[in-house]
Amino acid sequence: MAMEVTQILLNAQSVDGAVRKHAEDNLKQFQEQNLPSFLLSLAGELANEEKPAESRKLAGLILKNALDAKEQHRKYEFVQRWLALDPSVKGQIKNCLIKTLSSPSHDARSTASQVIAKVAGIELPQKQWPELIGTLLSNIQQLPAHTKQATLETLGYICEEVSPEAVEQDNVNQILTAVVQGMNASEVNNDVRLAATRALYNALGFAQANFSNDMERDYIMRVVCEATLSPEVKIRQAAFECLVAISSTYYEKLAPYIHDIFNITAKAVKEDEEPVALQAIEFWSSICDEEIDILEEYGSDFTGDSEVPCYYFIKQALPVLVPLLLETLLKQEEDQDQDEGAWNIAMAGGTCLGLVARTVGDDIVPLVMPFIELNITKPDWRQREAATYAFGSILEGPSPEKLVPLVNVALNFMLSALMKDPSNHVKDTTAWTLGRMFEFLHGSMLETPIITPANCQQIVTVLLQSMKDVPNVAEKACGALYFLAQGYEDMGPSPSPLTPFFQDILQALYAVTRREDAGESRLRTAAYETLNEVVRCSTDDTSPMVMQLVPHIMMELHQTLEAHKLSTDEREKQNELQGLLCGCLQVIIQKLGSSEATKYVFLQYADQMMALFLRVFSCRSATAHEEAMLAIGALAYATGSGFEKYMSEFYRYLEMGLQNFEDYQVCAITVGVVGDLCRALEDKILPYCDAIMTQLLKDLSSNQLHRSVKPPIFSCFGDIALAIGENFEKYLVYAMPMLQSAAELSAHTSGADDDMTEYTNSLRNGILEAYSGIFQGFKGSPKTQLLMPYAPHILQFLDSLYMEKEMDDVVTKTAIGVLGDLADTLGSNAGPLIQQAISSKDFLNECLSSDDHMIKESAEWAKLAINRAISI
Repeated sequence: MAMEVTQILLNAQSVDGAVRKHAEDNLKQFQEQNLPSFLLSLAGELANEEKPAESRKLAGLILKNALDAKEQHRKYEFVQRWLALDPSVKGQIKNCLIKTLSSPSHDARSTASQVIAKVAGIELPQKQWPELIGTLLSNIQQLPAHTKQATLETLGYICEEVSPEAVEQDNVNQILTAVVQGMNASEVNNDVRLAATRALYNALGFAQANFSNDMERDYIMRVVCEATLSPEVKIRQAAFECLVAISSTYYEKLAPYIHDIFNITAKAVKEDEEPVALQAIEFWSSICDEEIDILEEYGSDFTGDSEVPCYYFIKQALPVLVPLLLETLLKQEEDQDQDEGAWNIAMAGGTCLGLVARTVGDDIVPLVMPFIELNITKPDWRQREAATYAFGSILEGPSPEKLVPLVNVALNFMLSALMKDPSNHVKDTTAWTLGRMFEFLHGSMLETPIITPANCQQIVTVLLQSMKDVPNVAEKACGALYFLAQGYEDMGPSPSPLTPFFQDILQALYAVTRREDAGESRLRTAAYETLNEVVRCSTDDTSPMVMQLVPHIMMELHQTLEAHKLSTDEREKQNELQGLLCGCLQVIIQKLGSSEATKYVFLQYADQMMALFLRVFSCRSATAHEEAMLAIGALAYATGSGFEKYMSEFYRYLEMGLQNFEDYQVCAITVGVVGDLCRALEDKILPYCDAIMTQLLKDLSSNQLHRSVKPPIFSCFGDIALAIGENFEKYLVYAMPMLQSAAELSAHTSGADDDMTEYTNSLRNGILEAYSGIFQGFKGSPKTQLLMPYAPHILQFLDSLYMEKEMDDVVTKTAIGVLGDLADTLGSNAGPLIQQAISSKDFLNECLSSDDHMIKESAEWAKLAINRAISI
């Protein structure tokens, strides 16, 4: 087989489909029959200078894909499979890979670098291949340039692949020394210098100890700053990328260098090529992100014990930074509004200006206003657009007291510009700026409204007119209307100032969704999002108009289901439209179904809607499935026990959703819909519970399902128990051990990163919601004693959560609620156990004095339940 491997790899890239398919089947068969020999022949192919470039490159790629996968469960399988290989086979493969690093072929070297990093990612954490770093670095100074370049590239990939704990500090020091030497201005070969600069970017996370040492840090910073001045544009760009990474990883070490960095970045922004200038602006955006985070976490009360001090770099740089950023706003591109992925110096500068405004608040306003006043009426569109963009950028951050007077002056001017400015760019940015005014400075919380009965009509008229403009302007006008409506959302049942215009608004938005060019600039999506928001903010007096919309939306959904023989592109658009229509119906169902005044008239459409939603499931689109599922959940909630008549037909789609591991969001949403069904049907869901519980338990024990679906499954146990009460008895023996082992896992996770902490909290909350539902479901039933054996473990879980202290407010509230449920349901039987628990004293007292009124309320209820249980 090894003789033929070259030919098979070439055939696998053939233009002839049949030849290609045959070759792919051969490769698959070879891999399944003899994995060690398969991997070895791929490594041999990659290392063999006599072989064609195409077959070598594909061999390396297949080898890399045999070691890693995106899906967690497959990745785990591949890792175990590699670790189980015979050490001599692994040794031969690794020798081939190291040898390939000195190949004259750039593609072969680069592929080998990536594969070595994948192997390192598996072996270094297992304390295998300890000689790897030493082998790579042993004679790096004497190597020919192309091997040196490949070695540095490999070190960069290894740092990207492996976590810092897996590499000894001595090895880290060696890596950094080699990388920083490779970056030095004395390095004559640009490829080597570029590879070294990119490697440093990946190695920065390993350099904690080195950044704590003044001399080493000074040396690294000097080399990075020198590299920003390299004659080679790619090296300058990579060096600025390193500075951006340093700004977020080592913010607290930057003070001695910030002045020099300002000069370097300012020069790059003014004079350098775009890819370099963009990274130079990104440095300041990154500093803003750091300072915003610190100020949000600690407020402005920095004491000696706050972990990270705020150095107020942005505040100090303001007088020079703001003029620099304002200058960039004049570097627009002619067609940036049409291109969704556009990113250029003007856009980066405006984004950074917005972050600066959020960092320093009121201080930015006097620095930006003169620029706006100078440019807003200039004949050149670039100056008018830049002035408008500057104004829109600073609307989040400064106080309403500072901004409202300015906005009141600007509002009329902006409305007039949106109608009359000859430039589409200016109109686009003007509509966006109006949207920002309504987003940040309009709503029931503000004392001085910027929207009054006097100007409301003009605003609505202008926005509806602009929704007929070119797609990118119309899309921004929809966005502005969205925030205008949202500002009136918390007004309660009283008529909204938008009521007189409600019919016109609905008609205008519906017309936008049907525009021929609505596919451009996200226009159709923006129109539906705005339509949904307007419906959410509707009141009883406008609900008849919302009702009139229902048959139109249903008719459109029906039409998308009738279309056949579509091209791939058309089908994609049709799936997107189905998702938007189902999403719109969901909002309408929630709105009209929640008010007694409209509910009964509205429910005449329920049968037709349900039939349409079920048809959506036969189309192959995860997004449309998600939206249809959510709409059905809303319909179940609105129809209550009347939903029972749809269950026999709907159940198979519900089961399909629960089995959908591939599109795990669909699975998670379906689990949520089971909860909606439980609340709607109560004990009428009983006939379906065996099948649902079997599937949920299967989901939990699968290692293929994305972890984010597990917390909602646990809360779903609680929903089911609450709906069917003591009938949950037969599931206890399966559900409780699962909850117990998940609880043990989630109780001890100190020192985890933010993502993991967030996930753990959602897992804990799901487990607690399950316990709560089960206790409440059994309450008052003769079978409550079945829960007694589980009480000690549940109390222990609550104690361990309290001891750990890593709970967010949501978990705290649910946890103290579970303590109350346990006491309430088990009563005096559990009295002695509760008295021994720490939770029932310290945790309870802490919650009773909480500032959060939800936590306090839960705690007061729990206290009553505990007192009853103990005193009986």
